[in-house]
Amino acid sequence: MRRALRRALPVLFSGGVLGAVLLPLVAAAVVLVVVGVWRFDAIARWLAVHAFGAEPAADGTLAGWTAIAAGATTFVGFVAAALVAALVAIAVFAMPAIVRTVAARDYPALERRRGGTFAGSLANAAVAIAVFVPLWLASLFLLPLPPAFIGASLLLSGWLNQRLLRYDALAEHADAAEMRTVVARSRRRLMGLGVALAPLSYVPVVNFVAPLYAGVAFTYLCLDELATLRAAPRAPTTER
Repeated sequence: MRRALRRALPVLFSGGVLGAVLLPLVAAAVVLVVVGVWRFDAIARWLAVHAFGAEPAADGTLAGWTAIAAGATTFVGFVAAALVAALVAIAVFAMPAIVRTVAARDYPALERRRGGTFAGSLANAAVAIAVFVPLWLASLFLLPLPPAFIGASLLLSGWLNQRLLRYDALAEHADAAEMRTVVARSRRRLMGLGVALAPLSYVPVVNFVAPLYAGVAFTYLCLDELATLRAAPRAPTTER
């Protein structure tokens, strides 16, 4: 895991990788900014009234702790949505370029067996989001307990990191059986890497490149695991 994090740094700002991820990340950012400007106040007001039980004043304004809590919850929601959108953009659109760059640099002899597809990448992203969103919404009940909420957020972000990126990191080089085997035998390392990367998404400025760094790091970890799997001696078969 530490090796993958270390080896990802030199690749992070290479021209091929940056060029591939720039458009998806900019598109995701623009969409979220537009939605945020358009609907932030409406969402915060809805939460204040329906989730926190606020009573609007005679002029329709909201004040007090309920308005503050609703605004904070809405802000946290938009931050989470931005992180998810960036990760999905990296996983679906940029990972092929990241994998090509990493493979050409450090795994030129690793055979490409193409067990993954673009449709499989989309399905993987859909499943990851379908699991993550309800769990993240449930974690909002922990907001009155900040340490518990932060811990749950980091675990959920770590799970999302590995669930989104492992498929695309292996899709070009592993066949379907190898993909299942690598995920099964590396589950702890994958989750550990996801959790290790999760805090970077909450650091200002750093969070702009955190999804890209995650994509490169998971590519190194997954290709390492695949190379190790193929290098392991196969058990002899017994003929009857």
